Amino acid sequence: MIYLDHHATTPVDARVLEAMLPYFTERFGNAASKQHAFGWAANDAVERARKQVAALIGAGSKDVVFTSGATEANNLAIKGAAEARRGPSTALGTGERDHLVTVVTEHQAVLDPMRRLERDGWRLTVLPVASSGLVDLAELERAITARTALVSVMAANNEIGVLQPIKEAAALAHAQGAWFHTDAVQAVGKVPFDVEALDVDLASLTAHKLYGPKGAGALYVRRPSTSFRASPSTSLGGGNGRVVKLAAQIDGGGHERGMRSGTLNVPGIVGFGHAADLARVEMAGEATRMAGLRDRLLAGLRAKTAGMSVNGAMAARLPGNLNVSFAGIDGEALLVSLDDIAVSSGAACTAAEPSHVLVALGLSKDRALASLRFGIGRTTTQAEVDYATAKVSEVVARLRQLSPV
Repeated sequence: MIYLDHHATTPVDARVLEAMLPYFTERFGNAASKQHAFGWAANDAVERARKQVAALIGAGSKDVVFTSGATEANNLAIKGAAEARRGPSTALGTGERDHLVTVVTEHQAVLDPMRRLERDGWRLTVLPVASSGLVDLAELERAITARTALVSVMAANNEIGVLQPIKEAAALAHAQGAWFHTDAVQAVGKVPFDVEALDVDLASLTAHKLYGPKGAGALYVRRPSTSFRASPSTSLGGGNGRVVKLAAQIDGGGHERGMRSGTLNVPGIVGFGHAADLARVEMAGEATRMAGLRDRLLAGLRAKTAGMSVNGAMAARLPGNLNVSFAGIDGEALLVSLDDIAVSSGAACTAAEPSHVLVALGLSKDRALASLRFGIGRTTTQAEVDYATAKVSEVVARLRQLSPV
């Protein structure tokens, strides 16, 4: 079986697993237990991992809040920022900030919290994208007003791999006093991502997209250079005098400096840190190799398969991503026929329906369902790419013969 679905998840790197194993057994302490050596060792491991994750994104270690994954990080960023900006006594519709902005191609882990807030009375603007998958910065600028509390634009799309203009989008948000959040799950560890250079306020991360374990994630939160004040609504300073506040969404002990209560997943966090360290060192070389394999796959499919089109812009795309659609093909039959290649037609959580991302690009339902997302990863070989090229081309030709359009 050939695995070409690295946007859904990645295998845990053997080096990451090796780093994690002691924290399941002899170093099993609770990182919050500060009275004995078991707790001290666990806490030291967590803080080392915090520094490793921070180094990957150009942050300070105290800017990193560990979570159970990117979904929790997105919820904490979006709901926590909205609650903090609204304040405890400000009614929606009368307060200074009661508006949110995001993009139609975001992951459901961003869209669903946004829609929950909309049901609770927030005004929400969901911007369209061009056929390239890119947001129009002029439209974004028009959407953001003096009442906008938060703007959320993902760094790299999980389906079509398109890289959004994050620095420019953040600048537009800040010009109106809004905070800027990005779901950076697919970008971090694959392409350069520096929170200071991009000037983002909040960024969601997860370990299992960069060869770390599932169940470990983080939220970058810009903080002040002065002492940290932990409270249910924790003030965190931003660049250029910005002050970011998050209202905690999980209560019960004040862990993670008041922003995320709960016993930390020490083995998972250790794995996250080690995976981040490996990505920081190896990312440039991996990106070049994966882009070469991706381009080889695309060239091969184009040479052997008619009626194929690429979904999303190629110029600004993750190096290991290729998303293509085939005219005149039944999508379900296509996936079933690729029985020895792990690919998908959309995000892992919505595979039964046509991708909302592809529909937003203007594809019909049938064309969206007849699409394949290839995710090339660290262990993908040229032989696997060549096999996938031949197999997909053969299946598409056979399905067209069976049901010509």
